[in-house]
Amino acid sequence: MKKLMNKPEDFSRETIEGIILAHPECLKMVDNNFRCVVRADERKPGKVAIATGGGSGHLPTFLGYVGYGLADGVTVGNVFASPSAEAMYEVDKAIDNGAGVLHLYGRYGGDLMNFGMAADLASMDDIRVEEVLVTDDVASAPKGEEDKRRGVAGLFYAYKTAGAAAEKMYSLDEVKRIAQKTVDNTRTMGVALSSCTVPEAGKPTFTISDDEMEIGMGIHGEPGIERTKLKTNDEVVEIMLNKIIEDLPFEEGAEVSVLVNGLGATPLEELYIAYRKVYEILDGKGIKIYRNYIGEFATSMEMAGMSLTLLKLDDELKEMLDFKAYSPFFKQDQK
Repeated sequence: MKKLMNKPEDFSRETIEGIILAHPECLKMVDNNFRCVVRADERKPGKVAIATGGGSGHLPTFLGYVGYGLADGVTVGNVFASPSAEAMYEVDKAIDNGAGVLHLYGRYGGDLMNFGMAADLASMDDIRVEEVLVTDDVASAPKGEEDKRRGVAGLFYAYKTAGAAAEKMYSLDEVKRIAQKTVDNTRTMGVALSSCTVPEAGKPTFTISDDEMEIGMGIHGEPGIERTKLKTNDEVVEIMLNKIIEDLPFEEGAEVSVLVNGLGATPLEELYIAYRKVYEILDGKGIKIYRNYIGEFATSMEMAGMSLTLLKLDDELKEMLDFKAYSPFFKQDQK
């Protein structure tokens, strides 16, 4: 294992400490607890607060989306491990502005349990908590069982639209509705070319040959739907995008946002080669691209590969997507 780190057990803490030291105007810890990070800018009384969380190793998800027009606080676990319910509860208390808190996170077992416990604790303090689970990974459960799917790079879109609604001072019910509407219209599929290594494990999470790839693999190394010989970029895009398009479905005349996401070790050039093919396929099907995002938005340590995400848009979601947003890891001006 080759990593630029100190002690494996200090990896998550030292990462977060570095981020806080680099961006003190944007982020701060709650009671000096590196597990609990919130916005450092001025709070708005009556604004719905958005809390997220999950394991380390996915930057900029989850920590990277704490900021204006995005989430208000995050709870951070060890690499690929859920943070505790107690830490989540501390974040809920720290970010509540009197209008309630939306728990917005990917559907994973440990997070489900701990966010549920945190919501129970918050209710004892008369903090209303609602929940939306991001379930965009089409490879993780069949059509018709969308509520069993994992949350992957589509988390970005949920943060973006719900965060905009909260900044516009929408009610908790409305922020939740927009977040759920976004999830319902978001589909993702990924492909892995190599494994990643959890620092404390000290060895690759799985093995895959140099001439192989796995389509549909999850961001923790969960099994995909097919392991096959390495294909060209165009072939990979065609396989993944056709499955995504069929799943919602996305039909002629639709407007979409496209996210081409690198998993941690994929050159930006390769992502743009993929976008080229995405554009060609969508254009051929009469599907219009309203906005595109290309880069690293949800990674898996040093895994090589990428994911493709489509968000089907209407006027309301376009308004939320166009809203100004800012964090140390993501910046967008008002369109």
